[in-house]
Amino acid sequence: MRTTLDLDEKLIRQLMNVTAAKTKTDAIHQAAAELIRRKKLDQLKSLSGTIHLDLDWKRLEAVELQHQSSLKRRRHGHR
Repeated sequence: MRTTLDLDEKLIRQLMNVTAAKTKTDAIHQAAAELIRRKKLDQLKSLSGTIHLDLDWKRLEAVELQHQSSLKRRRHGHR
């Protein structure tokens, strides 16, 4: 998408330097992607401590192993 923007040339040069971008477009794309990534991380961090999973891993593993075993028996029984 082509867009006309009025950007601070000094700021864009600094951005190109820190991102090692070869073009202004690439520098802006990298900066936008990084900002989005950071905002998503901030959202995840804000959830810290709000979700409590009380899982019995040993029991879940035993159930999964039993399920896998029954699937194997079914496959071998249909030969």
